[in-house]
Amino acid sequence: MIRDTVPFVNSVYEATTHRSYYPPLHDHIDADVCVIGGGIAGCSTALHLAQRNYRVVLLEAKYIGHGASGRSGGQLLPGYSCGQQVLQQQLGNELAHRLWDISVEAVQLATNLISTHQIECGLKFGHLHAAIKPRHHTELLREQAQLHDEYDYKTLHMIEGSKLHSMINSSRYRAGLYDSAAAHLHPLNYTLGLVRVASKAGAMIHERSEVISIDHLHNRMLIKTQNGTVSAKQIVLCANVDNVKLLPQSRIMPVATYMIATEILGERADQALSENLAVSDCNFIVDYFRMMDSRLLFGGGVSYSGHARASSNNYLRQRMLKVFPQLHDVNIEYAWHGMLDISMNRAPDFGRIENNIYYLQGFSGHGLALATMAGKLLAESMAMQSERFDVFSQIKHRSFPGGVLRTPLLMLAMVWYRLRDLQ
Repeated sequence: MIRDTVPFVNSVYEATTHRSYYPPLHDHIDADVCVIGGGIAGCSTALHLAQRNYRVVLLEAKYIGHGASGRSGGQLLPGYSCGQQVLQQQLGNELAHRLWDISVEAVQLATNLISTHQIECGLKFGHLHAAIKPRHHTELLREQAQLHDEYDYKTLHMIEGSKLHSMINSSRYRAGLYDSAAAHLHPLNYTLGLVRVASKAGAMIHERSEVISIDHLHNRMLIKTQNGTVSAKQIVLCANVDNVKLLPQSRIMPVATYMIATEILGERADQALSENLAVSDCNFIVDYFRMMDSRLLFGGGVSYSGHARASSNNYLRQRMLKVFPQLHDVNIEYAWHGMLDISMNRAPDFGRIENNIYYLQGFSGHGLALATMAGKLLAESMAMQSERFDVFSQIKHRSFPGGVLRTPLLMLAMVWYRLRDLQ
């Protein structure tokens, strides 16, 4: 019997990992820096600060990797969700080029951390950006030429025809831009690996320690949890969508995104992907997929209401069958969702409030590599090497509308983009 639907449960990532748990905060700690949020950005920040001999405390409201960092598609990519054109228009060619180079370094940083610290997260290289429509194909050709000619990025190759269909067993795609330097991995195991290395470097890690208040205390900050306090010279907010609660601004919005995982396919895995690569399409509402342990992981669909839809696994199964109708008799064994933060222009939003509160947010679904790099850049900035971190502060951001219009206006905009995907 084919199971068309399964309840939302722990993700396949949770089912294939072994956690080390960290104690809640139950006392008072004096620190140089308090990092709030135990995703990739927070764990990388804690790691790179500890390596510079800062006394660091990381507070996570639930469990390490509980949010978007441990639930994503696991695609380790250069670039930004907004695209280079947005950055060029805002910042000019020189700064846009520097930001591109930082994103390429971000992928290299993550892979180096995995190699150096033997983080077992199933790292595999190869990503394909797939064109559905003729205009997608044109856009990908333009992107390939720009990145090659202007950015000296030479790992992109256009795949078409029989070669494409030998890699992806689907008639849905007409071409794909393949990047041999991009990668994919088990995002939860990667996040847990980062926090393990941070802990070994001296960072103090506390799970189940939700921050309930932040107060100024002379030249320090007092961070309170339910059962403990941290006094710190500086704070770094890496709490994903919960930054909204802690920052006096509304430049990010919470968005729910969804994934499913099939049963183990065994020899049938080649009916979907003959090569172990990650794929995402060119629509605004993106479908993305890859194989992991002989299962097909398929993600897509979003909810901009701020609430997850319990029926989205049915919807995702239908989207999967549009790509791979030959898997109509395959069971879905896992279905899950995650909340990510998006900025208005889909560009990352890094900065500081006053001199002692930093924040990292707005990764907009493109944060696995960049969040790792953001932690390194922030550590550099705190060590008075702020030039690269400050490039991000020059990106212009607008706040989302507030009050009762906040969610309806965003959902109206998304209806427009969905209609455009159909054209």
